[in-house]
Amino acid sequence: MPRQRPLDRLRALCLALPEATEKLAWGSPTFRVRDKIFVMFTGGDGGSEMWCKASPGGQEVLVGSQPERYYVPPYVGHRGWVGVRLGGRVDWNQVADLVEESYRLTAPKRLLALLES
Repeated sequence: MPRQRPLDRLRALCLALPEATEKLAWGSPTFRVRDKIFVMFTGGDGGSEMWCKASPGGQEVLVGSQPERYYVPPYVGHRGWVGVRLGGRVDWNQVADLVEESYRLTAPKRLLALLES
């Protein structure tokens, strides 16, 4: 079976969440809930990357623990977003956790209740 491209894997994770949609913005796919972005995909210089919201303090922990994988992205990094390089050996379970966390930080409470059920 051929390996899935990072964008295809990321798309499947994002669009599995309640009312998540995909919209092209700034030449890149963005994933939204109620038109608010919770994940951005970018081609980046070194390959495929995603940007997502992180809980307070989460950005520092991730970047500090694995700077080769995680970084502070431009434009939104000052708001606590984290960049994730999706090349090489990727822990897709961790990516899924980051996507869900970003969704939870963005979605309204009514939609969060759907995640619990």
